[in-house]
Amino acid sequence: MSDHSESLLNTLIKKVREYPRFSKDEIEKFCWMAVHEHKHGVLPSEYDIREIDEDLYLKLLQEFK
Repeated sequence: MSDHSESLLNTLIKKVREYPRFSKDEIEKFCWMAVHEHKHGVLPSEYDIREIDEDLYLKLLQEFK
C-alpha cells in the first residue's frame, strides 16, 4: 500500500467538501473526482476511464465513512 501524507489527505478532504453540489450520498463519486484531479490535473469527463491511485481513493473514502 502506498504511503500518502496526512497533508495530502487533508488537502483532498477539503477539495471534496468544496465541490459544487457536494453530497455525502455520493461520497464515492466525489472522492473519485478528487483523486482523479490530483493524479491527472483535471476533473474527469463524464466517461473518463483513466486510472487513479486506488489506495489513495480508499484512504480518502475511509475519512468520510
